[in-house]
Amino acid sequence: MNVPANLKYTKSHEWVRAEADGTITVGITDHAQDLLGDLVFIDLPDIGQELAAGQESAVVESVKAAADVYAPLAGVVTEVNTAAADTPEIVNQDAYAAWLFKLKPANLKDLDALLDAEGYLASAGD
Repeated sequence: MNVPANLKYTKSHEWVRAEADGTITVGITDHAQDLLGDLVFIDLPDIGQELAAGQESAVVESVKAAADVYAPLAGVVTEVNTAAADTPEIVNQDAYAAWLFKLKPANLKDLDALLDAEGYLASAGD
């Protein structure tokens, strides 16, 4: 399973990368895209939308199933990856390059509560 050590993770299979400008980038893990299969549709949040931690923020649909993507932290959506929405299969090709949205967190310190790669690997079977 591909789980980069430089990212943070949630038990619901989102990956999170802290950016230099204080935002975070959010996507679904390689494990999640593998479980879903070929993605055919992605519904992204609106720029400016306020999200609570754990709130449904996006939807990814495959030929097999649909899955919610949850906000890993509370904050405001600052950017969405329209390329992923227009061409969902890029998430299947490289889940860590094909991010879904960026968030300006209400409290960046909340990032510390997310899983590291080792913790995610241990929880991925849950």
